Amino acid sequence: MTIRPGSRVGVYEVGELLGEGGMGAVYRARDSRLERDVAVKVIRPDLALDPDRAVRFDREARLLASLNHPHIATVHGLEQAGDVRVLVLELVSGDTLAERLREGPLPAREALGFALQIASGIEAAHAHGIVHRDLKPANIKITQSGAVKILDFGLAKALSIDSAADPRASSATLTAAGTAEGVVLGTAAYMSPEQARGKEVDRRTDVWAFGCVLYEMLAGRTPFSAATLSDTLAAILTREPDWSWLPPNTAPATLRLLRRCLHKDVAHRLRDIGDAILDIEEALTWKPDAAQTAADTPLTGLFATRRGIAASLAAALLLGAAIAGTTLWTLRPSQAEAPRPAAQFSVTLPEKEHIAELDFPAIAISPTDTHIVYVASRGGPSQLFVRTMESLETRLLPGTEGALGPFFSPDGQWIAFFAAGSLKKVPVAGGAVRTITEAPIGFGGAWAPDNSIVFAPSNASELWRVSADGGKPQPITALDTARGEFSHRWPEILPDGKSVVFAAGTEGSWDDAVIAVQTMGANDRRAVVQGGTSPRFLASGHLLYLRGGALYSLPFDGRKASGGGEPVPNMGHIFESSDGAGQFGISRAGSLVYVPASSGQNDRTLVWVDREGSPQPLAAPPRAFGDPRLSPDGRVVAVTIGGTPPEVWTFDIAGTRLAQFTFEGGTSPVWSADGGRIAFAANRGGSPDLFAKPADGSGVEERLTRTPRTDVPAAWGPDGSILFVESDASGRDIALLRPDRSARPVLTTTAHESAPALSPDGRVMAYVSDSSGQPEVYVALLNDPARATRVSSVGGSEPVWRKDGSELYFRSGTDLMAATVRTQPSIGVQTVRRLFTGRFETGAAWRPAYDVSQDGTRFLMIRAAEAKEPGRELRIFLGWKP
Repeated sequence: MTIRPGSRVGVYEVGELLGEGGMGAVYRARDSRLERDVAVKVIRPDLALDPDRAVRFDREARLLASLNHPHIATVHGLEQAGDVRVLVLELVSGDTLAERLREGPLPAREALGFALQIASGIEAAHAHGIVHRDLKPANIKITQSGAVKILDFGLAKALSIDSAADPRASSATLTAAGTAEGVVLGTAAYMSPEQARGKEVDRRTDVWAFGCVLYEMLAGRTPFSAATLSDTLAAILTREPDWSWLPPNTAPATLRLLRRCLHKDVAHRLRDIGDAILDIEEALTWKPDAAQTAADTPLTGLFATRRGIAASLAAALLLGAAIAGTTLWTLRPSQAEAPRPAAQFSVTLPEKEHIAELDFPAIAISPTDTHIVYVASRGGPSQLFVRTMESLETRLLPGTEGALGPFFSPDGQWIAFFAAGSLKKVPVAGGAVRTITEAPIGFGGAWAPDNSIVFAPSNASELWRVSADGGKPQPITALDTARGEFSHRWPEILPDGKSVVFAAGTEGSWDDAVIAVQTMGANDRRAVVQGGTSPRFLASGHLLYLRGGALYSLPFDGRKASGGGEPVPNMGHIFESSDGAGQFGISRAGSLVYVPASSGQNDRTLVWVDREGSPQPLAAPPRAFGDPRLSPDGRVVAVTIGGTPPEVWTFDIAGTRLAQFTFEGGTSPVWSADGGRIAFAANRGGSPDLFAKPADGSGVEERLTRTPRTDVPAAWGPDGSILFVESDASGRDIALLRPDRSARPVLTTTAHESAPALSPDGRVMAYVSDSSGQPEVYVALLNDPARATRVSSVGGSEPVWRKDGSELYFRSGTDLMAATVRTQPSIGVQTVRRLFTGRFETGAAWRPAYDVSQDGTRFLMIRAAEAKEPGRELRIFLGWKP
């Protein structure tokens, strides 16, 4: 079969030719089932028909399809049309980096911004054992918004093009496991010395190619340019790059990074591309007029011990005195604050303490630069901890159990936070906690100079304003439902005291949100940034925001509430949650504190845990797993995998196959009683609703609800009805979707109810409510929910029934509990006991982050990758400037 414009491959209608290379031709195509544009790469027949290549290609394509990262072009699937193999890819608009470089070198900040995104994508692939092997500007796309997308990950290895047989092949030689001698796998100008020699390669080959790309972005030419292929190979093997081609004001950290990436001896080359991110961040903060200072300061490294912190601070003090030429600079602010020297250090939390509730802002620095507050857990509930900048001693603030999203008053004397369905405040020095107003969940707040607080009371609300002393809150923004807005969150008060900047969420991820500014009490909202979240204002006249874990800055007049110019990336590797919460804070003096993301920030493993608490990993590769649900027969797991947007996937436990189930966003999967369908929550314009489709992935999605509230499925009954949770600014309630698609309320009270779980016979509902003042597990007959019996006694969430109904499981802190519940002739709790204690991932909004096997002997749980688990370290920049 010949593929040309107008051809049809499966559900894909082939359109115009986009390009042609050594591996085959790429066409634009239309997915008629999901109604979206994609790219299809038609693999050359001589490559696709080779049996060994075909097997390897199928294996690599499945592995590549499991990659989900904002800077890697997604592989949607693999199709076969007769003897033609077609790879279905994300269609990425924009120019390739090669096309951009034809116009000459890039400005240093733009080049470093692109490099930051490239390194982030490579790091994610390496974390999953995938090496690109053919990284070059032609395989890097730049979208109109400035986002980087890396193309063709791993395809060179999969297809193993032979240069001797085909002049269209790239010019590089490699011998490695799974490939034959003399196979060309990379373009010569970007290939590593070990590739040139035909030796085995690993991820350090990508590090070399990354160095070549960064050099070319800055110099406007490749580091080993030559007239012929043989001369290019000779230059790679014998010559050093000509560093004189780099701009004269190149940051020392950039030059250091290039030298480490382009070291010919692989043993001395930069081993981990994640380390490059730190150098790029340092380069982005470097100022040309402070070159000697930046080169000489000992504070560019990170110190993990208190002794290291003290030494780094002492060095900062001496450096500050040397620069000022007067007295020692201290951390206590003076009446006239002198410019601070740039210094960077880290604070490692005590062994049993970790940052908690990272789905919400968990860290803040006082405007006066005197205190840092963060949400942490020492094995129990999350609480607020305060660390002074002078002594570095940490204090627990009593009465702050369950705290979320802390922020300071303008004078730095109070901390506001969300807990137990309310907005509260507590003195920085400690003391009585005072309740300000109700707030079901709390998605960000900001304290204005007039002693009012602007806040988002829930995940589906506009912004509200209330006096910090209490009173009746008033809405100050309105959701633009015509644009599909479902949430305003993460507010920041501007210096005029009258304007607020915030993120407005629509369909898609929070990296696609609009950052808008509005005068409080007026209808003058205007967009500032298209594509970003967690805005912060910096006194230097900049608006900061996050996108894909990278911190961007934009010139912005805080008094006039207006800005302009192009956003500039400043640093990457900042923890950003799927709800758009950025884990960073900035003071008026320019001190920046943040929680770093790790190379696998959200990577987690699926594990079986026996009734004694011993875990055994499943064969599923590490991913940003959430909401695992076992099929009724126990053979398949439906699970959410975080991304932009998050998607539902299925994992065949016996076949160890991970397959994507949704393709335009989806979370919170629930199986039908017969295992034939999966329901899930998805945003298809407006707030999330319920959808379902066949569990084998065939067919089209069926919309089940269309409401202004956020709908999340929880349990699918034997009669075909679905219990789900509805939430908005008023809180969370439980409703039932009947088989005829009509809905009725089940529990609608002034408290917040969530996580309903149906007994196998469909008669009894377990659920979570905070009517007692904290989340507890209750059971009640589904047809008589008002007469409920409490199961937990000291806090409980995440109820799950055993498949035969003989036990009800729930979480209490880090304990997994088992209750024996009598359902006949009346509801009663007979026994409650602890099975085991262990640190496993918890669910959002009290929903289960685990499931149980049919016989009740094992629990399917999620465990964070210990080496990559975030939340043990805070990084601090003093005197940070965009």
